Amino acid sequence: MSSFPNSPKLIKGVLVVLDEASGTVKRTIALQYNPDSLTRSYQVQGAGGEGGSERAQPFRLKGPAVESIKLEAEIDATDALEHPEQNANAVQFGIAPQLAVLEGLVNPSTAELLALKAQAQSGTLEILPSEAPLVLFIWSASRVVPVRVTEFSVTEEAFDAALNPIRAKVSLGLRVMTTDDLGFDHRGGGIFINHLRTREALAGKTGAASLQSLGLTNLP
Repeated sequence: MSSFPNSPKLIKGVLVVLDEASGTVKRTIALQYNPDSLTRSYQVQGAGGEGGSERAQPFRLKGPAVESIKLEAEIDATDALEHPEQNANAVQFGIAPQLAVLEGLVNPSTAELLALKAQAQSGTLEILPSEAPLVLFIWSASRVVPVRVTEFSVTEEAFDAALNPIRAKVSLGLRVMTTDDLGFDHRGGGIFINHLRTREALAGKTGAASLQSLGLTNLP
């Protein structure tokens, strides 16, 4: 925290886990320290012309671009351990609870796994895989998107006497879920549409360069 009283309040990046049925917030996972950089890449969904016989249609888009997000975040128990009487979990477990929360985004729960086992033992012919929760990645009020965690790695860098991790770097890969993935009636699909509206509104706030400023009087 800055010691300057007039410093702007820092907004943290957050992952929000929503209940699939009700849409209520089940858990919020705030990044302890915002990463210095965030990488975004887009795979354009063009129409045709990609290794098949279908003729390319360069001005047609068959769906939203597939957006991937990568970031690295740090988790550190040092500040908490300076006040052990106020942070019993950090003293006992280090940052293991925070890492376990992130691991829960890429693993089905034990209840879901045991339910699948029960279905298999009862002779169920078709067993559907467990459905992952709806996760939102929030990076400012103008960037709220439904995502699926596609990559997750942890480098534990320091440990306490009981070998609990007390400092780690976490790498996250996220894939933005679009209406192609979720449909228009899904809650996540509606959130994605709102995200596109926000981006379109931001794009409308940019200025346009004139042909004269580019050294042209007209187009060829």
